[in-house]
Amino acid sequence: MTAGGPGPGRTVLLTGAGGQVGRRLRRHLPGYGWRLRLLDQRPIPDAETDDCLVGSVLDDDTLRAAVSGVRAIVHLAAIPGEAPWPDLLSNNLDATFRVFETARRAGVARVVFASTNHVIGFSDRDRMTGPDDPVRPDSFYAATKAFGEALARFYADEYGMEMACIRLGSCVERPTIVGHLATWLSARDEAALVHACLSAPDLQFATVFGISDNTRARWDLESARRLGYRPRDNAEEYAEELLEAARHDDRAARASGFREARKELGLGPVPRGPAQGDIGAPGCRS
Repeated sequence: MTAGGPGPGRTVLLTGAGGQVGRRLRRHLPGYGWRLRLLDQRPIPDAETDDCLVGSVLDDDTLRAAVSGVRAIVHLAAIPGEAPWPDLLSNNLDATFRVFETARRAGVARVVFASTNHVIGFSDRDRMTGPDDPVRPDSFYAATKAFGEALARFYADEYGMEMACIRLGSCVERPTIVGHLATWLSARDEAALVHACLSAPDLQFATVFGISDNTRARWDLESARRLGYRPRDNAEEYAEELLEAARHDDRAARASGFREARKELGLGPVPRGPAQGDIGAPGCRS
């Protein structure tokens, strides 16, 4: 599993290291031999290393110090969902440009960019979607990530940098809803995918989907497998439990909706059916 012991030559900068994805990578990525440098705008109280910087990727001095001497960057820092456009503009667009450009100037050749599955959020869900299919963002947030992917492509073509964009799926410890059966990315598979992006020998530019080896997947993993990604988890392990819970919730929702409708119509409680002993009583057809 490991790829040599951690050392200065295998130092990777994680921006946004205090976030959900950053916490998972901090647990698992060192197992592949990577030494982590952490950058977040707030202190990380449970950091596993002393190589931590507190500051914003929008601050040039902080960013230059953070990239100094690293082999690669995993850029996670961003607003991870819909937000007012001015906030997205600075934290998702300008920040991504600053990270890529600072990496270029510092001679850091490889950057892994955390994108999102929402860049194809309006794609047909009844067919397999690959990384070469048209981008169809489902929100302003997703559009900022599509910009990040395009910017990564530019840096690869214009400057010869090695850029990988991961369209992250559902980054939760275990699937909790039926939709996760297709989109789940386990913590250890997440680290395996990032490691593949960091270590693939012939990487120029790649867009990959970040999911586990899910039976019900609708996103093509072939481009990730070409980088060496070998997922080990499958959300199908949780299918029976989740589908039964969904059926129960659906029945409960229908019953609740029926009761509410009767109440709104002034019909009172749902009438009870005849007791078992009343079946066939006078007035009832047998």
